[in-house]
Amino acid sequence: MRLEPLTDEHVGELTRLWNEEWGETFPMRDRLLVQNVLHDPNVLTAGTRVAIDEDNGQIAGYVVAKLWQDDIGGLDFGRETGWIHSLLVASSYRNRGLGSELLSLAESALRSEGVRHINLGNDFHRRVFPGVPETCDASGWLEKRGYVRQSAVVDLYREYSNEQPVSLPEYANVTFRLLKAEEEEQLNAFMRHCFPGWLYQTLQYWQRGGDGREFVVCEKDGDIIGFCRINDSHSPLLAQNVYWSPLFAEELGGIGPLGIDERYRGLGYGLAIVQAGVHFLQGRNIRHMVIDTTQYVDFYGKLGFRTWRSYMRYRKQV
Repeated sequence: MRLEPLTDEHVGELTRLWNEEWGETFPMRDRLLVQNVLHDPNVLTAGTRVAIDEDNGQIAGYVVAKLWQDDIGGLDFGRETGWIHSLLVASSYRNRGLGSELLSLAESALRSEGVRHINLGNDFHRRVFPGVPETCDASGWLEKRGYVRQSAVVDLYREYSNEQPVSLPEYANVTFRLLKAEEEEQLNAFMRHCFPGWLYQTLQYWQRGGDGREFVVCEKDGDIIGFCRINDSHSPLLAQNVYWSPLFAEELGGIGPLGIDERYRGLGYGLAIVQAGVHFLQGRNIRHMVIDTTQYVDFYGKLGFRTWRSYMRYRKQV
């Protein structure tokens, strides 16, 4: 078995391998793989390898490791935490030690960079999964290698019929609207002050040519006090909540992340801005919607969303 750096020449075969193993539930596309691996500045090259069977030239598996390396916006998320973005071995090559070899290579590369904690998935906003999918029977394998269960998260889904129009919420002195392109700095300032953890993906959104159509804002007396991201196939970056849109014959819309300035919480604006997101997606003739990576099932359940996919987060100290 030969291990070699992952390049754009591998993309087509990696997509094929992924879909042979996961395509029925998590269909991969070349665009998504390129976005999340080849175009992510946080990929750790030394911990990212493709395994090639030298007898037949086939790809037998691959691993992708990440740690914070970007320099956008003066942000710094530190380098004590690293991620295994993905680890996949073809079914015909399992139980030969290849998965262990790939995992060990990625862990060693992360340790050499000073990483102290390794998470499985959940690597910023270009992750493939927020944890290990419930349908992946690897818990015992992972725990033998030092990974400890953390918490469960889910993706939620709802289908709206054409006879279920959702109106914009109505509150005194509060409006819900789509952001305008010229309000980039205003939104960035809001994010930096209230939600610095979500500033990173917002800056990359503008960097990739975003024009504001992916952000619903809650505005009170002329100031932004909340936001809700909405996504579809036309968004400049494929977001987690529309990753698996090939499963649907019609357009899939995504909702989230979202947040309200803590000074205005408890007034109903949080659920209201989700409702506004549904309203604007419906205006794009989108009926199928996903909210990804959440533990707030009851909260979103008030709008009819139900659990669709489940994941378990794992972490290892090194």
